Amino acid sequence: MADQDWISSTLRSLRKAAGLNAAAAAQHLGTSTRRISNIETGRFVPRDDEIQALAELYHASPAVRRQLRQAISDLSSEPPKARAIIAQHGAYKMQQRIGRAENESARIRSFQPCMIIGTAQTPAYMKAVFTGSGDLTAADLEKSIAARVARAEILGTGRDVTLIQTEGALRWQAGNPAVMAEQLAHLAEISYRPGVRVGIIPWTTVVSRFPRSGFHIFDSRAVTAATDAATTFYTDPGDITLYEKLWGELEALASWDAEARGHLERIAADYRRLQNPRESLRALLGSLRRPAHDVIRQHRPPARREVVLVRIV
Repeated sequence: MADQDWISSTLRSLRKAAGLNAAAAAQHLGTSTRRISNIETGRFVPRDDEIQALAELYHASPAVRRQLRQAISDLSSEPPKARAIIAQHGAYKMQQRIGRAENESARIRSFQPCMIIGTAQTPAYMKAVFTGSGDLTAADLEKSIAARVARAEILGTGRDVTLIQTEGALRWQAGNPAVMAEQLAHLAEISYRPGVRVGIIPWTTVVSRFPRSGFHIFDSRAVTAATDAATTFYTDPGDITLYEKLWGELEALASWDAEARGHLERIAADYRRLQNPRESLRALLGSLRRPAHDVIRQHRPPARREVVLVRIV
């Protein structure tokens, strides 16, 4: 697994291949050596003009230059309107953009309080999510699901991926009980994959933080957060610091590994009971029934006890 995101490692490799040190690159850009170092370690997202200047200095190929500029564009702080994207380009465009940001990152941290995290969704769950808005054509629905399925491939690459879900998100029923039971089994399977951790915050946990939306942290250089109105990319270091602090608090609340899988199985069992309500009702009634002699015994008054006092002379 790479120890740096794609942008950082590519720029660093290009500089070394050009036989330059950070000071020489900084002098060419008219900036500080520290700025170059921060770009190459993923602390800052370089501006488009910086990318173009560095690519020219390092004699990067046209293809690499295009990839670098696209990567920077994908991490732009400009908040695109979700409805405009659906109407003009299709929801799959946003899925592709987030997918590129994920593939360019060495470490991905995701939290969702109200739905299953996108890369961990099953196709059936994805379909329920995308059809829920009613805004997508059949063609866009198919493309959106395909784009999200492609994003999910990152969970099989050994990349450092951590997912945190609230129990409320797991109990927000999408599709039907069968879809949810399959989805929870898939989450449990994902938790065994190399590089992937799945944390569950159960409903019994007392919390003092109330995140208003889900978010993804890409390395420590960018964050995406989505609402019903827009998906926003944050690259300002101050914003990223706030989200990383929030992540640390959520991480401390979550259950992990075998304990997390235990919560997933507990919730999945509830969905399986919903799949066969008659059997669930029969089992419930059976647990309430008792043999007549048990009821009689339970309500029989206690036997009188005679106490004999013996006086010892």
